[in-house]
Amino acid sequence: MRSRLLPLLIVLMAGVLLALGFPLAGSLAAAEQQGVVVDRIDDTARFASLAQYVTASPERAATAEPPTEEDERLATLQSELDRYYDLYGIRAGVFERNGESVAKAPGDWRMAAKGEARRAFDEALAGRRSHDPEQVWPWQRHRLTVASPVVRDGDVVYVVVTDSPTGEMRSRILHGWLVIAAGEAAAMLLAVAAAIRLTRWVLRPVRILDSATHDIATGRMNSRVAAASGPPELRRLARSFNEMADNVEEVLEQQRAFVADASHQLRNPLAALLLRIELLALELPEGHAEIASVRGEGKRLARVLDDLLNLALAERSTAELTLTDIAAVAADRVDAWLPLAESESIALTYAGPHTAIGWADPVALSSALDAVVDNALKFTPAGASVSVKVAVPPDAGPATVTVVDGGPGLTEDELARVGDRFWRSNRHQNVSGSGLGLSISRTLLAAGGATIAYAPNEPTGLRVTISVPRTPPKDRPVAAFKV
Repeated sequence: MRSRLLPLLIVLMAGVLLALGFPLAGSLAAAEQQGVVVDRIDDTARFASLAQYVTASPERAATAEPPTEEDERLATLQSELDRYYDLYGIRAGVFERNGESVAKAPGDWRMAAKGEARRAFDEALAGRRSHDPEQVWPWQRHRLTVASPVVRDGDVVYVVVTDSPTGEMRSRILHGWLVIAAGEAAAMLLAVAAAIRLTRWVLRPVRILDSATHDIATGRMNSRVAAASGPPELRRLARSFNEMADNVEEVLEQQRAFVADASHQLRNPLAALLLRIELLALELPEGHAEIASVRGEGKRLARVLDDLLNLALAERSTAELTLTDIAAVAADRVDAWLPLAESESIALTYAGPHTAIGWADPVALSSALDAVVDNALKFTPAGASVSVKVAVPPDAGPATVTVVDGGPGLTEDELARVGDRFWRSNRHQNVSGSGLGLSISRTLLAAGGATIAYAPNEPTGLRVTISVPRTPPKDRPVAAFKV
């Protein structure tokens, strides 16, 4: 969720910054050019005031005739234009209506027949000061032309034109843009940092909630969510989740307590009932069929009650994980079941390393192996074999204990249900058992982080694999382990 929310926030903030940055850059360029244009307008106005009373022609000023007052005015105008060009490098000139120059600097400058300069000249001839020129951008090498009319007795007699290079102005615009870009980059970094903090703040309760949900789904019913951070809606959701978890845990605890209490309370009446059956059997002929059937059903009911009590205790117990020699536990259980296997003419064998260390509850692992080996011996016919094998992978993967029997095995549909409570295959109803042994094994193993899996064995039989982790589970505190 974070990988989807964070890019969305970054894209939105980048869009906002770009939406603000582009107009700001355009405004900066326009302000820089407007400042230059205003300055040039002031210059053209000053030159227009000098040219207003110039009536002498440049041709007469170049003759040897004594200079007149008009010639001195023209010389003053020309001197100002020359000094202006030398000082600023800006071409400036006073032109007659036909485009011929009265005074200009530099001397080889001529009015263009078309273009921006001609447009400004024509506007000035109409008695209007030239409008703002077209915007010059940093990548353009255009010049900036400003024209102003010289009016005498209500008529335009001359036009003052300045033609400015734009290199310095474009440099200032580019420098301003770089400052804006740096500011945008800094703002973007701050926005990304804020977005990361925001997403962490918003999603932290979601991650905690997801972790707690996973814990509850895997059997750790005491997991809860701290509702002290995040948006108010998520804090309310965390409190609601905790209330739900409390109710579910209470209901499950009541169910387990009921199963444990019921199975415990039923054992005494059942024992008394079996005793009365035995007393009644003394008064009946030896080998009475109904008495034998009643005895068998009574013993089967006693096993079911014992298994129910064991299941309730397994669900309520907390595994105390410790570094355990898996191979030693497996070999010990094989030795314990070997007499029964020999009495049934079944070859029970062990194979594997002498030592295989893993994190497990030794008591729970032994009980689970007892249930699996017992189940394998029940369904393996005389003359067949049951093998128990321990394997340790070269990497950090879990150690495995594989129990393979020589029985009839299970179909695909039956494999999907094996391990369910009270489930037994229709083909094996004549075999003694309650259908709770493998369910108890799965519960005991899950409490310690181990797993149990079932698969068909070739050519016949069932393969049961118990996987025991070799590294301490990350979702358990280290202080809970016994080393």
